[in-house]
Amino acid sequence: METLYNIVRTITEMGATAILPIIITILGIVFRMKIGNAIKSGLLVGIGFLGLTLIVDLLNTSLEPAVSYYADLGSGFTIADIGWPAVGAASWVAPFAALSIPLGLLANLLLVRLKWTKTLNVDIWNYMHFLIPGALVYFLFGSFWMGLLVTLLMSIIALFVGDWIAPKWQKYFGLEGTTNTTIIYSAWGYPIAWAVNKVIDFIPGVNKWNLSLDKLNRKLGVIGDPAIIGFIVGLILGLITKRSLSEIITMAIGIAGVMVLMPKMVGVMMDGLSPIGKAAKDFMVKKMGKDSKLNVGMDIALGLGDPTTITTTVISIPLVMLFAIILPGVQFFPIGLLMSVTYISVMCAMASKGNLFRSITSTVVFCIITFYLAGFVAPGATEMLNSAGVGLEGLGTDVTFSTLWNLLIYWFSTI
Repeated sequence: METLYNIVRTITEMGATAILPIIITILGIVFRMKIGNAIKSGLLVGIGFLGLTLIVDLLNTSLEPAVSYYADLGSGFTIADIGWPAVGAASWVAPFAALSIPLGLLANLLLVRLKWTKTLNVDIWNYMHFLIPGALVYFLFGSFWMGLLVTLLMSIIALFVGDWIAPKWQKYFGLEGTTNTTIIYSAWGYPIAWAVNKVIDFIPGVNKWNLSLDKLNRKLGVIGDPAIIGFIVGLILGLITKRSLSEIITMAIGIAGVMVLMPKMVGVMMDGLSPIGKAAKDFMVKKMGKDSKLNVGMDIALGLGDPTTITTTVISIPLVMLFAIILPGVQFFPIGLLMSVTYISVMCAMASKGNLFRSITSTVVFCIITFYLAGFVAPGATEMLNSAGVGLEGLGTDVTFSTLWNLLIYWFSTI
């Protein structure tokens, strides 16, 4: 078991940028691609993901002056928002972590073979989202088998949710042959965004607002171009947060750069994924009949190339910080949560079909829900994190604890 754990831990510590090329290359070979073509596909996917990571870092750096401005306004928060990287690392301390990936992959292959699912999840890096509730169960209830069962159950649920959202995902983002298996966003973020859109549908007048970047582009010409919009948003953010002229210009150019570069990196990833998707389709038709179809389950980052998603992110971040300050009963300032807004906005844009107003509204609502649910689960989250060796002095939490399943796990542990 220890050897298996060390192997799995070594692989996951390589990060998604290194894991994805390996997994995609192996898949390509399994699906009868030529070895050279499989390696090329794997490298392109890895390079695209690396580019996305660098551009997200650029976005965070560009927004940092605005984040600092709002953080200085806040006071009286009693819970630390530690961010998903620390929580994800802590989840791998669970003793069944080494078993979760091979067992999860075996279950996935079996379900595909039985034609119960059309999703093949290659997003091994995000097994941490399955492990977090499993680890929470283990550390709160002290049961190895309960923790492992919950982890595997989450990995299976992600497949069926992947099947459910695949048509919407592919239609909106144009990502044929793929779906999303990052369960916190597919099974939690998307339903919340869907519900917000349904509420808006019942509000007279507001339900007619249909603000999209495509319409802005047609009406405003060059001013509606994503680069110009990003630059203007950066200027406005800099002005309302009282930054210096040099900081305002840096923010504006940084955000404009994100608007332009993000779709190009997604394009690089798709250059690698498209041959894999075709090979998978041909393989499934040969093995399981002409009606068979296989969708590759990928990280939520694959949807970051959408201009509405990027614009939603940069507008939502200052709004989320503002609501954290003015709403009653919020117990933490969302430093860690802000790292996730980029990814939250993906499903919100998809659920809103590119309507910018609805995308921003649902993103902010998701974050407000997180304020309260993550705060409620904080005692259980802190017990898990401290048991895993994080060593918090007070209470700690994260957006990953705000889901319905983690809420139920913690609630059952208190009764």
